[in-house]
Amino acid sequence: MDTYINLDSQSSIKEGIIRKLLLEFGKNPEDASPQQIYKACALLVRDNMLYRMAQTEKKDRQTKGKKLYYISMEFLMGRSLANNILNLMKTDEFKGALRDLNIDPDMTLDQEEDAGLGNGGLGRLAACFIDSLTTLELPAVGCSIRYEYGLFKQLIKEGKQVEVPDWWLEKGNVWEVKRPEEQIQVKLGGNVENIWVDGRLKVKYNNDETIIAMPYDFPISGYGSKRVNYLRLWQAQATERMDMKAFNRGDHVQAIAKKETDELISKVLYPEDNNPEGKRLRLKQEYFLSSATIQWIVKEYKADYGDDLKGLADRVVIHINDTHPALAIPEMMRILMDEEGLGWDNAWSIVTKTFAYTNHTVMSEALEKWPIYLFKPLLPRLYSIIVEINQRLMERLSRTYPGDRKKHEYMAIISHNQINMANICLAASFAVNGVSGLHTRILIDDIFADYAKAEPERFHAITNGITFRRWLHHANPDYSKLITSRIGDSWLRDSKELSRLKPYADDGEFRWLLAEIRQKNKDRLAAYIREKHGIEVDRHSIFDVQAKRLHEYKRQVLNALHILYLYNQLIKDPDMPFVPRTFIFAAKAAPGYTRAKQIIRLINSIGHLVNNDPRIRGKIKLVFLENYSVSLAEMLIPAADLSEQISTAGKEASGTGNMKFMLNGALTIGTLDGANVEMADLVGNENIYIFGLRADEVNLRYDYGSEEVQRIYVSDNDLHQVLEQLVNGPLADLDKEAFRDIYQSLLFGDYGMPDPYMVIRDFRAYVEMQARVSREYEKPDLWWKKAVLNTAAAGFFSSDRTIEQYNEKIWHLEATKW
Repeated sequence: MDTYINLDSQSSIKEGIIRKLLLEFGKNPEDASPQQIYKACALLVRDNMLYRMAQTEKKDRQTKGKKLYYISMEFLMGRSLANNILNLMKTDEFKGALRDLNIDPDMTLDQEEDAGLGNGGLGRLAACFIDSLTTLELPAVGCSIRYEYGLFKQLIKEGKQVEVPDWWLEKGNVWEVKRPEEQIQVKLGGNVENIWVDGRLKVKYNNDETIIAMPYDFPISGYGSKRVNYLRLWQAQATERMDMKAFNRGDHVQAIAKKETDELISKVLYPEDNNPEGKRLRLKQEYFLSSATIQWIVKEYKADYGDDLKGLADRVVIHINDTHPALAIPEMMRILMDEEGLGWDNAWSIVTKTFAYTNHTVMSEALEKWPIYLFKPLLPRLYSIIVEINQRLMERLSRTYPGDRKKHEYMAIISHNQINMANICLAASFAVNGVSGLHTRILIDDIFADYAKAEPERFHAITNGITFRRWLHHANPDYSKLITSRIGDSWLRDSKELSRLKPYADDGEFRWLLAEIRQKNKDRLAAYIREKHGIEVDRHSIFDVQAKRLHEYKRQVLNALHILYLYNQLIKDPDMPFVPRTFIFAAKAAPGYTRAKQIIRLINSIGHLVNNDPRIRGKIKLVFLENYSVSLAEMLIPAADLSEQISTAGKEASGTGNMKFMLNGALTIGTLDGANVEMADLVGNENIYIFGLRADEVNLRYDYGSEEVQRIYVSDNDLHQVLEQLVNGPLADLDKEAFRDIYQSLLFGDYGMPDPYMVIRDFRAYVEMQARVSREYEKPDLWWKKAVLNTAAAGFFSSDRTIEQYNEKIWHLEATKW
């Protein structure tokens, strides 16, 4: 028996849906609501997956192989039903079964909320990884928090971002399984007392606060895989549901106040930390995840292998996805010493053979640091452990770099009354990796140079990847079928097979069919824009898309200034040759990131200007798609003609959106930053639009001062005009101060460093490259040849390949043989 419920045929799936509707909801198909039909389908698939998950656990206990625990604050899963039936290779059968029941399959799939477990590239990468780990039959668990609310739902009101709660669990989550029998206690605050007994340290905790970590398991399928891995998601629960004494005396709010406070830990993804209470809650979240996960890992190991923990590193590898879960390192030390009785040296030996760390950023402000005044009262025992780790590190550094106080200070875990989380990872991890070739070189040569010089063998370059089946086979099914009709379906298993498409770049019929598919996708997106935003766009214009988190280094403002430049050109000469463009933005700004929110307002103000000026005859349209999500991306990316990957060179670690656009045949305009470098190498410089300063040139510009910026500002009349329009003219008519901060940052900087993200310096190169884009879009044979070549070269960017490299270089897991 391979499956608990037979999903082998369309008829059996149809019968299963009918049965679920009857037994779960007491409904016949014709009477069921769309939400009930979705849940019936999801429960049918979930039953199948839970059976396989139990078989997987049984197999893992038998084989006793090494297991990966991948800890991440985010897993941006998107919708699960469509992805799971894709991985079960039953998409056509499920859709056929629903049609047999006179049910619209697309409407059914649209009933699912995007899981609010992640926000940006970090979380989407983690989701890709757990999918590929399962596909490759590798034993792994993803570990995170079961957030009740996602980051936020974004609304655009009068051009401004408005945040409202993202209660993704409002209708429940059919995929998860609660595990109350495996709950963990997490302790916060209080004080610790060191007691020596028979020459051994015993730590006693006093006046601490206990939070229950309640586990929920979220099964994860892999493409064509018998294995089902899972996410273990921890929800914070108070030990006391209600203070009955307070309730009985009439103080009803106080009766539940502590419960609500304790459970805030898992309420919201990334609580805003621009205030002391927000910072404290964020730190609680990170420790809650780390402590619950490490306690559980040790319990799991002991249940399988007994109380002797010396072999833990041979059976367990723990991977930290960026610095958020870095507290797992001192927490493991605490458990091994305080609860398992190991001495420091033995505990440290296990820890340093167990943990690996991925860095995701070179932005110094994103490398987490916690002030001691906040950290020590909340985590007193961990603080004492970190002090000891730092002291031993300093002793080692004094031998390696004698007398170099600046180097010691930079590499220290504790410095300037702050705890440097990246340095905890660097001190304790047996492997450290960047997420693209350029990013890793920057880590080795600059950000972590001193660590890399001392132990270069610990550092690895592993370029990110995406779940290419989801982003092509599912999101762009017509293109997937076209590809399969020419090269067969083996590419669904091995993305390198996409390289066999290369000869079809010279096949006129194939190019024409791809163009027809793109137009169909653009028509669908245009209908969505008309319905949701009330904007009529030219369906045959260039769909120019920038969809990513809103940050200054990603340079949405450069894109916006270029649109303003084009508008000015059309106002001067409405009859000039011009290829119509639809500029599409999708981005969320962090709630406390004021300038990012100003940029959203600027983009929407430019949109209001160009969309409503009859003088430009609709040749430019600008759309800001609110509340960007995985499901929206699945519609947006297949419709894009041009992909904007224009970050300041040296600032983007990798990017994964660039890979998704490339896979779907969009052409890229971008800097040599992150994975764009490898994209250019793979597809050839003639098939990508690279412009602007390189990373080393950017670094040199920081020493130039303001003279270069002022010279460009004065000499480039077009740039001068668009900058002045930020503070004078139609954009500023309603609020003359609305964009002055952006204007000031570009020309004068925040700390005497003008144009910190090279917008002014790269403006002219960007304008010229965009002009080339327009010229080549008017040459269909050339444009669609490049599009095919981009898809053909995109196979490298599969997360399957990425996981294979992680496993070869770092994890050393063995695939399950069934």
